[in-house]
Amino acid sequence: MPQKPITYDGPTPEPRELSTDALAERILEKLTYSVGKDPIVARRFDWLRATILAVRDRIIDTWMESTRETWQKGDKRVYYLSLEFLIGRLMRDAVSNLEMMGPVREALQRYDVDLDELIDLEPDAALGNGGLGRLAACFMESMASVKIPAYGYGIRYVHGLFRQEVSEGWQVELPEEWLAHGNPWEFERRESAYEVGFGGYVEQTPGANGAVKHVWHPDEKVLAVAFDTPIVGWRAARVNTLRLWSAQPIDPILLDRFNSGDHVGALAESAKAEAITRVLYPADSTPAGQELRLRQEFFFSSASLQDIIRRHIQQYNDLGSLPDKVAIQMNDTHPAISVAELMRILIDEHDLEWAEAWKLTVGVFGFTNHTLMPEALETWPVALLERLLPRQMQIIYMINAEVLKVARERDEFSDGQIANMSLIDENGARSVRMAQLAFVGSHSINGVSALHSDLVKTSIFADLHKLYPDRINNKTNGITQRRWLMQCNPELTKLISSRIGPEFLDDIDKLTDLNKHAGDKGFQDQFAAVKRANKVRLAELIRDRVDIKVSPDALFDVQIKRIHEYKRQLMNVIEAVALYDAIRAHPEKDWVPRVKIFAGKAAPSYTTAKYIIKLMNDVARVINSDPTVGDLLKVVFLPNYNVSLAETIIPAADLSEQISTAGMEASGTGNMKFALNGALTIGTLDGANIEIRDNVGAENIVIFGLTAEQVAEQRASGLTPASTIEQSRDLKQALDQIGSGVFSPTDRDRYKDLINNLYHHDWFMVARDFESYYAAQRKVDKLWSKQKKWREMTIKNTANMGWFSSDRTVRQYAEDIWGAKFTA
Repeated sequence: MPQKPITYDGPTPEPRELSTDALAERILEKLTYSVGKDPIVARRFDWLRATILAVRDRIIDTWMESTRETWQKGDKRVYYLSLEFLIGRLMRDAVSNLEMMGPVREALQRYDVDLDELIDLEPDAALGNGGLGRLAACFMESMASVKIPAYGYGIRYVHGLFRQEVSEGWQVELPEEWLAHGNPWEFERRESAYEVGFGGYVEQTPGANGAVKHVWHPDEKVLAVAFDTPIVGWRAARVNTLRLWSAQPIDPILLDRFNSGDHVGALAESAKAEAITRVLYPADSTPAGQELRLRQEFFFSSASLQDIIRRHIQQYNDLGSLPDKVAIQMNDTHPAISVAELMRILIDEHDLEWAEAWKLTVGVFGFTNHTLMPEALETWPVALLERLLPRQMQIIYMINAEVLKVARERDEFSDGQIANMSLIDENGARSVRMAQLAFVGSHSINGVSALHSDLVKTSIFADLHKLYPDRINNKTNGITQRRWLMQCNPELTKLISSRIGPEFLDDIDKLTDLNKHAGDKGFQDQFAAVKRANKVRLAELIRDRVDIKVSPDALFDVQIKRIHEYKRQLMNVIEAVALYDAIRAHPEKDWVPRVKIFAGKAAPSYTTAKYIIKLMNDVARVINSDPTVGDLLKVVFLPNYNVSLAETIIPAADLSEQISTAGMEASGTGNMKFALNGALTIGTLDGANIEIRDNVGAENIVIFGLTAEQVAEQRASGLTPASTIEQSRDLKQALDQIGSGVFSPTDRDRYKDLINNLYHHDWFMVARDFESYYAAQRKVDKLWSKQKKWREMTIKNTANMGWFSSDRTVRQYAEDIWGAKFTA
């Protein structure tokens, strides 16, 4: 029977909209009694904590009300499992969504404290790497805004992704200390703690009706302790929960070893447990690193599933209703082990029959695929899984047997196709394909752009799609306009509102009303003035951080994203060298002043990506110090790319570089953020670039390069790109300079391998696409020289980006996959 609804007769909550006087009083109260500081001696970080605590109080009532309402109505809950949540700073997000920006600013002014200074003091939560984690953060905010009851589940990393510094042009990884002074947004939930096991053995014991019952006896256990952060929707429509797990030892110290004199060894188990939630994406180039990654993924998956099942049974006392009340979305393959773990929980702990447990498992899970690259589709050695998760490995074998039996009975699949469908990869040492496990264990598999979803059907999951033809669907990614327009670009938001009214703040589709003003010179001038002010702000940041002076009147050409060969930062740098040569050869030409701005991190073990960062800095050093070029070309690499840095760069960008090898970028969300803020996109027909073109108009985007089909043809041809390079004077000269050490005079051979790879392999089509890219850049120059046309194009980009709101995306998930209620 469902549990009786809980009634609440506690104190009457305060109204959220406090007067400025009352809010100032609350902030002072928090400073005094929670932070323990006299305002006379309080520092800015003291005021930051006090302000967060005062704002947090305004959130809690709505948070509890949201939770209580879902419980009482029995609404279906969505659980979003993601190894990353790149939430960034929460202060401005929360204050803005509570509609308290003005009152908080005025309240702080009573104490001579500037709100903007406090916002800049808040550390970025180091819980993600790039687009995957930022998408999860946008989805959490959007689900709260459209009133979908939801929990996000992830890991509370102590250090998260590394802090990046640059030393002599090389990336240096340092620990990110975002939790060094605590996190005032979070609440520890000691009652929500679960044991997670590793290793051990599986025992068979007699079960009911002569069945065999399997009992897993782990030889190691850690405690997963929940920390909850409230996520506020727009106008506080709803507050959802981001629940992050911290790994803690069950016994923090082994006293017998400590008392025997082994003071370090006594803490070994504690250190081993805490390592699980220490760092995001530990390098997996060693067996120990690989094991730690698997531990992380199972740890947060198991804890989350235990929490979900506990909550469901507590409310409904009936596992049969699980798919009616629970939707679990796996964000990429990192939580894929959840399929086997949920089966273990249902069968071993709740005594369900296999068929019923499998029906419930498939009924609750959805899987979002984010990549087509084989190396990015996780696999784990069978030997590692059998040692670390023996019962889950048994279940994976059983799932695989069922799937392959169905495929074989269909009598329409070859041995090769069945091998492709198998959860076990037999090529070399046996390994488990986590993408296949997620696919067969989910009722819905979605790509994240139209092109990507089509390619998923014809490439990595072609045979599974044939076996389960109704599962794959498309859900094009989105971004939350609250953070990526209203908060990071407030002056543009005010300008738009002055022209078309404030209705677009609640209905982003009304942004299209801006189209009729795109050709208006007065509005163009205002639009350009906002852009220039943002560029001045970025120019100051560049000067402060890397001591490079750039002109805000130059074209700001921006590529900020994770450093990876398929994203082709290398092609962008080569084009910078070619442009540098052209300017020096023909200084008499009317060149468009340009600032190329890069930012992004390379994975610690990704050597090629690190060399690309070094090349960016080497090229920048030479170009920026050449008096013959002057301000016509500058190259800037900004270290430690994160959400806060993006919030400054994106509103200032004139040109958005979305130049991935066609067919390799699943979607992208940076492309959406730039276009929404009035940047022109230069890009390939890849990921969501295609849908951006369709929405803003082909005449308002600069497309170049091979299509996904042409890339596949080039790779299949087996031809080397050497002849392509020889036929391109600009490309060959640039590569000769880089390869011969012009930009690395102290190590002439530094980039020899990087350049040789382009001559002999060029898997990512850098050389083959270069001429098209270079021509597209010169087209951009011509467009820039006609400012009226340029401004009209950029305004139309902003006007037509409403469709890319993550509100639209999560509503589509809710309607087509989750079966959850939402507001239209």
